[in-house]
Amino acid sequence: MTSTRDRLRRSGAAVGVGLLAALAAWVRLGPVARGTAWAEDAGLFFREHLALGSAASVVEPYAGYLHVVPRLVVDVGFALPIAWYALTVTTLCCVLTGAACAGVFVLAADAVPSAVLRVVLAAVPVLLPTAPWEVLGNAANLHTTALLLAPWVFAHRARTRTGAVTLALVAVLVLTTEVQALLFLPLLLLAWVPGRDRARATGASAGRADAASAAVPPASSAVPSRRARVLRALPVTVAALGAGAAQVVTALTTDRDSPRGDPSGRDVASGYLLQTVGGLWRADLAAVGRAVVASGWWVVGVPAAVLVAIVVTAVVVGLRERRRRAVLLASALAVGSVVVWSAALLANASANGRWSRSDPGALLDATPSRYAAAAGMLLSAALVVSASVLVGHVLRSDALHATGTDAGTDAGTGTGTDATVVGGHRSVRVVRRALGWTVVAVLAATWVAAFPGTAQRATGPEWYPQVVAAEARCRQDPAGTVMIGALPWEARVPCVLVLGTGATGR
Repeated sequence: MTSTRDRLRRSGAAVGVGLLAALAAWVRLGPVARGTAWAEDAGLFFREHLALGSAASVVEPYAGYLHVVPRLVVDVGFALPIAWYALTVTTLCCVLTGAACAGVFVLAADAVPSAVLRVVLAAVPVLLPTAPWEVLGNAANLHTTALLLAPWVFAHRARTRTGAVTLALVAVLVLTTEVQALLFLPLLLLAWVPGRDRARATGASAGRADAASAAVPPASSAVPSRRARVLRALPVTVAALGAGAAQVVTALTTDRDSPRGDPSGRDVASGYLLQTVGGLWRADLAAVGRAVVASGWWVVGVPAAVLVAIVVTAVVVGLRERRRRAVLLASALAVGSVVVWSAALLANASANGRWSRSDPGALLDATPSRYAAAAGMLLSAALVVSASVLVGHVLRSDALHATGTDAGTDAGTGTGTDATVVGGHRSVRVVRRALGWTVVAVLAATWVAAFPGTAQRATGPEWYPQVVAAEARCRQDPAGTVMIGALPWEARVPCVLVLGTGATGR
């Protein structure tokens, strides 16, 4: 009965996180942006659905890789009356983003045992200050959310066969939507080894005996047999490698229309500082640019150095505490942030703002980059995991001290020297705790200050009234087409869809 209640409680918490995340994404967009179609949603994805049909268009490569989930969203948009297309796509994208946030909340439990910190971690995709500008609420950028979900899917240890199969399906959807998720495939190794992070972080709070039993759980219950681990890790591993191979083959056999970039090292670094680091606390990157022009690059360089120090400190603490899962994930997320940003500039010439060489006026007109949003989400997640390591270390050490077991010294018989050492350790723990919670507090404060934010499509043109207005023209020429405005392109819509007489318009 208790186990059932626990499962229901955990499921309810995950659903709650997902619903709140979806609602946050919806609210941040605003009413006009929600009803405006964006980029490929009204462009190539829209056209290829009409030309190829639902099934064929889903696996059609674009820009060198597969976009399965975004194309499925477009298919659903066509299944409803075309007048509601933009709003349908936006709604589905917000729901899927919420589902991804719920997934992070559940899958991160081994590395981030605190439910409070997992809520913060799960909120990253929807509360990043720059997220509503271009990333939220459209199918064209769903791959950004998939990228943040990827490391948690690959590193998770499934507890049941049903969970393993479900995780394998999610892995396929993630990898066939975001090619850069390949970067995190090495984390699959974590699914093959027994994990102790969660037990170490949570079991010690019950005292000395409970801490020992939590750190070394019985092989028959807490740690599954080797055969069971293989059976549970195999589905997601095979699925991920297969989907990853499909993306690699697609990339090698498909031409990219966009020219490759040739950024200098200074451009990569300055762009990362301005767009990614600056975007962590300000959605108004023009304001960040003004600060750089007025005072120099140190205004973003110093915060970047602080962020590096936080992650490195957490890694050192985590290695000492044998929090290997958290250490690997924090490191992978932080390094992944830099790699994803650098890869974007190398793969897309248009992504390079030449920030280190541009006229100061260009910095004053800076707007958020979708590539920086992806890097910013990974960096934010690395900071939350780092905070968990720092705070979790403190909680475990405090529990051991409460029972007089630190360094093998009993509190009731310790010498004066022992007391001095314990006092020094306690001071260090307080500093670590303060650092961990400060990281979380600063992130939360920047999110609150940036809420709700501004979407690039906040000025329209809204899709629904244009389709309604086009009905009169379509009645005169039912076999014709009409142009419906979107951003940044227009969509050519067949009149059979406008009038609701086409098969996909019913």
